[in-house]
Amino acid sequence: MATFMVRAVHRAHLPRLLRPAARLGHFHFQNQNFTSSSTPTVVDKQEKAVEIIDEDGKEVIDTTTGVPDWLVKERKARIFVPARTATQSGSFNTKNWQIEFDTMERWENPLMGWASNADPLSNIYLSFPSKEAAVNYAEKHGWNYEIDDKHEVKMKPKSYGANFSWNKKTRVSTK
Repeated sequence: MATFMVRAVHRAHLPRLLRPAARLGHFHFQNQNFTSSSTPTVVDKQEKAVEIIDEDGKEVIDTTTGVPDWLVKERKARIFVPARTATQSGSFNTKNWQIEFDTMERWENPLMGWASNADPLSNIYLSFPSKEAAVNYAEKHGWNYEIDDKHEVKMKPKSYGANFSWNKKTRVSTK
């Protein structure tokens, strides 16, 4: 059962919160089948908040995206460091790790000829400051993942004078 924290909930709304799929403003609660392992408790009268805690006290993630479970659980996420942009010489966007999902089926739209798909996760890229943070996030959500290690660029030390050296191997003819 997931942990929910609701701010500024009045005591009059408490019975309404305990029903499945109750709505309060922009908060939406689903799957509120309380078992013996999870019990709803009112935290404090001054805070006016409701919290549902698991028996072992761990925070459990429950997604409310509306995407079917088979679409997320059965596919593989890829954790990687994106390559440097070919048109730039800097190292921007090469220090963060990203998560992306593999692409499912695509088809060509007959009207315009555009590529279409019905996959809501196909264009999602999540960025993380480290590899460990990305792995923890994927494990917390229960995703299967594979890690593409970072490719280190091996720079050969060169001198500026080597550009103008009189060497037959490096000299280019102008004819």
